[in-house]
Amino acid sequence: MRKVINKTLLTLLLFTLFGNDISAQDLMTNVYGRERQSLNGKWDAIIDLYDQGRRNKIYLNKKPEGKADFYEYSFDHGLRLNVPSDWNSQMAELKYYEGTVWYARRFDVEPQKDKRLFLYFGAVNYRCRVYLNGTEIGQHEGGFTPFQFDVTDVVKEKDNFLAVEVNDTRTTDAIPAMSFDWWNYGGITRDVFLVSTPQTYIKDYFVQLDKYKSDKIDVRVQLSAANANVSVNVEIPELNVKQSLVTDNQGSAKASFNVKKLQRWSPDSPKLYDVIVSSGNEKIEEKIGFRNIYTKGEDIYLNDKPIFMKSISFHEEIPQRKGRAFSEADAVMLLSEAKALGCNMIRLAHYPQNEYIVRLAEKMGFLLWEEIPIWQGIDFENDATRLKAGNMIKEMVMRDKNRCALAFWGVANETQPSAPRNEFLKYLIQCCNEIDTTRLITAAFDLVRFNRERQVFFMDDPFVKELDVVAVNKYMGWYHPWPIAPDKAVWDVAAGQPLIISEFGGEALYGQSGDRDVASSWSEEYQARLYEDNIAMFNNIPNLRGVSPWILFDFRSPFRFHPTNQEDWNRKGLVSDQGYRKQAWYIMKEYYDKK
Repeated sequence: MRKVINKTLLTLLLFTLFGNDISAQDLMTNVYGRERQSLNGKWDAIIDLYDQGRRNKIYLNKKPEGKADFYEYSFDHGLRLNVPSDWNSQMAELKYYEGTVWYARRFDVEPQKDKRLFLYFGAVNYRCRVYLNGTEIGQHEGGFTPFQFDVTDVVKEKDNFLAVEVNDTRTTDAIPAMSFDWWNYGGITRDVFLVSTPQTYIKDYFVQLDKYKSDKIDVRVQLSAANANVSVNVEIPELNVKQSLVTDNQGSAKASFNVKKLQRWSPDSPKLYDVIVSSGNEKIEEKIGFRNIYTKGEDIYLNDKPIFMKSISFHEEIPQRKGRAFSEADAVMLLSEAKALGCNMIRLAHYPQNEYIVRLAEKMGFLLWEEIPIWQGIDFENDATRLKAGNMIKEMVMRDKNRCALAFWGVANETQPSAPRNEFLKYLIQCCNEIDTTRLITAAFDLVRFNRERQVFFMDDPFVKELDVVAVNKYMGWYHPWPIAPDKAVWDVAAGQPLIISEFGGEALYGQSGDRDVASSWSEEYQARLYEDNIAMFNNIPNLRGVSPWILFDFRSPFRFHPTNQEDWNRKGLVSDQGYRKQAWYIMKEYYDKK
């Protein structure tokens, strides 16, 4: 009873803080291929430490008119913050700030007859309320997925005032929850656009190669209104494809057709085709690749051939500036280092990263594993949290379902077995499958243990049978001492299914030399030894179909207290926070080159 009361009180407190409607409108596909006006740039800002801004209605931006008038706030001539970016990296005083910041800016709009206008945010971390010209137009929760609001009836031609209340306070029912091993950058962290569409527009489309057939393309198009008998065209000029579809009474149109001489996308040859979806006077263009991915027994097949996943993870962070990555230039930096390592896959840990990273990764030939931050400590018994997670994973899948590089939807990282957890994760799998059944479903577990009687590593979690690919985080030699020599370490985990080692490694301070047998040396030599030992162990995992070291770059983390070797950084990176490669980088590079 006490647990129920506590949850109820927490829910009431959150409703008091952010209202009882946290959902935005359904997303439109591919805003980058539509007519849009950027609202990026310098925004005015107010730090609202005690959450007084809404009570004082600062979103009205009132000015003194009479002699007796005054207001204890002003967006003018004060703090200014870059959008997109995080607030933590823009002011020393905000380095560790978690709380509320108000953003505001003015903008004009070109007159557009018979058009609809949508305000689109690539991401805001973590909760936000959005006000336009003094009216609250909506709210959103979730720090890593896009959302939009129809502002057609609120926007005016000149001098629009847009205010956004952003709060990144950690709560027990948030996703992620109270603690997590990366820095919780707050702010409007991705692009903000004003998107223009016709009154009835192409809301969604899904153009993909059949899961198994190499010459069959499936198309699904959805209009914004349930209009029947509307013509929709799908063109792929290089393949001589021009398909005319007609919508049903739900405004939906579907088709499947065969193509000749299709070159399938792969890491070695990341071929993308121009695709045009049009209806009436609306035309949307983008580049889409086509590939088949599926599992058979213990193998992962890409384009009908078994593939080994040479992966790496990184956070959406530029370590040199201690801030969120948000631009195409940032994506180039992160992905170029992964390419140099010899990777063919990236695990986007532990949340959906920005579209520049996803789209550039596809162009450069990386398969992707994308997940939402179900990272330890999640309240699996809370129905509101479950629904929230479902909404987040749907926003992720909706945004990236046309990216052929996306191979895996990840539903969890390091969770403990229980009936509530199992039902929670099954719901997330269902949410993915409602939109897309062509990707592989995975989750990362940290439950592998050593059985001394059998002299094998094993994992007892029946939930793995719900997954296409099983993944394991195991830090042998760092958090776990070796119970047996690495070359004798045999695994019996998820037999009959493909297995990926999704995290392994240890910390080292770049440039620090020390005993390769002593963990507390924090030395490059000890980290290099860990990598050598783990690679020796990989030979004894019969169903191993990929590995992903943790992690590419050192990253900021409030978990890490060591005053000389960490200084608020997780030092597990193969590359230092200054961009220097550690000894372990070269060991991993050699392993991948031989693969």
